[in-house]
Amino acid sequence: MTRNRKQFDAEFKQDAVNYYYSSGKSLEKAANDLKVGESTLGKWVAAAKKNNGIVDHRGSGNYSSDSEKEIARLKKELRDSQDALEILKKAMGILSN
Repeated sequence: MTRNRKQFDAEFKQDAVNYYYSSGKSLEKAANDLKVGESTLGKWVAAAKKNNGIVDHRGSGNYSSDSEKEIARLKKELRDSQDALEILKKAMGILSN
């Protein structure tokens, strides 16, 4: 069973961190107001503290560079090809008997 995760854009994350700091509320109450998990807001706040108050956001995958993203894509393509090859090998074994 897969879980659907909410995707939050960079603007929402930054606004959420700013709200937490400006409201003076506890992390739990601010997270409830924003309808996000307490641990999620906590991660955004921690990331902002490390980055001078700015939440770093690269989008899905969170690759630190475009080359890492390309490497991950190529690795996935290789895995898919290897899986297809294994299926073909098994099919040939079944058909040859």
